[in-house]
Amino acid sequence: MSNNTHSLALITGASTGMGAIYADRLARRGHDLILVARNGDKLNAIADQIARDTGRHVETLTADLRRAADLASVADRLRADPAITMLVNNAGVGASTPLLDSDVEAMSEMIALNVEALMRLTYAAAPAFVGRGGGTIVNMASIVAIGPEILNGVYGGTKAFVVALTQSLHHELAGRGLRVQAVCPGAVGTDFWALAGTPLDQLPPAIVMSPQDAVDAALAGLDQGELVTLPALADLAAWQIYEDARQALIPVISRTRPAARYGVGDRPAPSPTA
Repeated sequence: MSNNTHSLALITGASTGMGAIYADRLARRGHDLILVARNGDKLNAIADQIARDTGRHVETLTADLRRAADLASVADRLRADPAITMLVNNAGVGASTPLLDSDVEAMSEMIALNVEALMRLTYAAAPAFVGRGGGTIVNMASIVAIGPEILNGVYGGTKAFVVALTQSLHHELAGRGLRVQAVCPGAVGTDFWALAGTPLDQLPPAIVMSPQDAVDAALAGLDQGELVTLPALADLAAWQIYEDARQALIPVISRTRPAARYGVGDRPAPSPTA
């Protein structure tokens, strides 16, 4: 991706972790920024540092994307500001607690942020970008989208949603100038883990990537045109095998009759109804 001195990138969850690294890297690539997060003090400190370091214009929006009014305000900005050409849907929370130990209200709040907020911002940005002739949406997913057994199942489900939405957007709108990417990091060394219920120092060091490396790999994947980026995956052919198997299933999983292995028999197929 070449530097673009006339573009504006909006990044959610930008006050810490990978969001803050995205802000720094995109500013260095020539983007002006709109940074969104709940913690206004941290957000303003990040914005001031990036503006000093890069000379880019950095605006902040203090918003809790789990609150309807705050979410609507950010969505309105995406729809209305013609300078915005990139959305990084980075805001999210996780959980490492098993189902039987999880609080259902906390799970609902996670769905509100990881799914509802991301979906609404995407639905604000995608039509706007198509109308403006193009744009980029980066959606933060996780390896748990592929391996939901790794952590809490609701968390895995939210990230599977992110990957599915991204794949659908690519299928529908790539030909209309919308570039999309789902980023699926493994364990990244941020405060995510403490908030999710597992302190970072309890993870094997060999599986933990720095947030700087994770973002740099994700941006390299975006430059290379990857739809799904797994920063730690050494052999891209492994993902291609997985994706080819998924594509091979699509034409054969909707039929008039059940598969023979279920022994349903040769009953006549029902007549279509109006």
